[in-house]
Amino acid sequence: MNCRGCAAALALPLIDLGTSPPSNAYVRADQLEQAEQWVPLKVAVCQQCWLVQTEDYTSADSLFDAEYAYFSSFSSTWLAHAERYVAEMVERFGLSADSRVVEVAANDGYLLQYVAGRGIPCLGVEPTRSTAQAAREKGLEIRELFFGRDTAAQLKNEGWGADLMAANNVLAHVPDINDFLGGFATLLKPAGVATFEFPQLLTLMAGQQFDTLYHEHYSYLSLTAVQTLCERNGLQVFDVSQLPTHGGSLRVFVQRLDGERREVQPTVRQQLQAELAAGVKTPEYYATLAPAAERIKHDLLRFLLQAKADGKRVVGYGAAAKGNTLLNYAGVKPDLLAWVADANPHKQGKYLPGSRIPIVSPAQIDIEKPDYVLVLPWNLLDEITQAFAGIRAWDGRFVIAIPELIIR
Repeated sequence: MNCRGCAAALALPLIDLGTSPPSNAYVRADQLEQAEQWVPLKVAVCQQCWLVQTEDYTSADSLFDAEYAYFSSFSSTWLAHAERYVAEMVERFGLSADSRVVEVAANDGYLLQYVAGRGIPCLGVEPTRSTAQAAREKGLEIRELFFGRDTAAQLKNEGWGADLMAANNVLAHVPDINDFLGGFATLLKPAGVATFEFPQLLTLMAGQQFDTLYHEHYSYLSLTAVQTLCERNGLQVFDVSQLPTHGGSLRVFVQRLDGERREVQPTVRQQLQAELAAGVKTPEYYATLAPAAERIKHDLLRFLLQAKADGKRVVGYGAAAKGNTLLNYAGVKPDLLAWVADANPHKQGKYLPGSRIPIVSPAQIDIEKPDYVLVLPWNLLDEITQAFAGIRAWDGRFVIAIPELIIR
């Protein structure tokens, strides 16, 4: 395989997580007698542009289909993050009723609802029918399209040249990352700004977050790689900020190379230097993740097996894609993890891909009173432990597996 960023041959492996179904391919009850598609989950590193990426085994239209079940609005902390983002962008860039805002990967309208609430014209681009419909129910205008240069040209011709474009947690999800970024250079106004948010490679590696590797994530991003990709596609990075979301993310601000350019902030140089010092341009940097993943797998299995031997009941919370990577890599089935609760009704009544663990309503926690709740979206641990603090009444405890097994 060649690098999807610069087309150089890929020769440096990061990790091989075996085979698994796509992490968001939840199984309906009527599909339990059918076979799932298990495909390799391998990640490699380009030693030319240092883009970390999955090897190609699945297509985007099969991953982001009409039954796509990830809805952003079921996390209160993520909604608060989106509302703060809108307030900050309005103030920083002077957005008003005369502006145009376009969000790529608008999901269920979790962010654009706050833009519309300020009276600013906005448009969402969202290829998955289920989430697009949820956004429309909020009164938002949504186009069910995959974004790229052609889509951008179409929207520009319709008068949607953008003062601000937002793209949260989508840059990693696109197979043709050059076409995707080229679309932003097309649709932005000359003085327009685009922001990309994505989990950053430095925290993935430092936190041993191998569970964030799954088929829907085609790329794992450093500013080093993103800057190169942007410049190749007519964009310039002019600012970057650190975010706590998803275990540690970056928000990158970009502008058109041929537009009304802002001064590049010192934060860009500082982040690039931090990545260089960490070793992102050295093969040795990438050698630590595979051994860490194996250790985490063994620690989790020891805990689950001991709990089973002790007659303790362990359940999960959060039918998240990252949890599916962990469970399938570790080979966990319902005999060790009885069920997983999730607040998203679109997931309830279905089964996790691969493990076939049933997904239930959070109300089941109070009904069954399990001894342990394994929190699969560990980045939401504080939110979840506060919401379900009632398990302390029966001495229930919360567990996370990454970056190490912690019981509290």
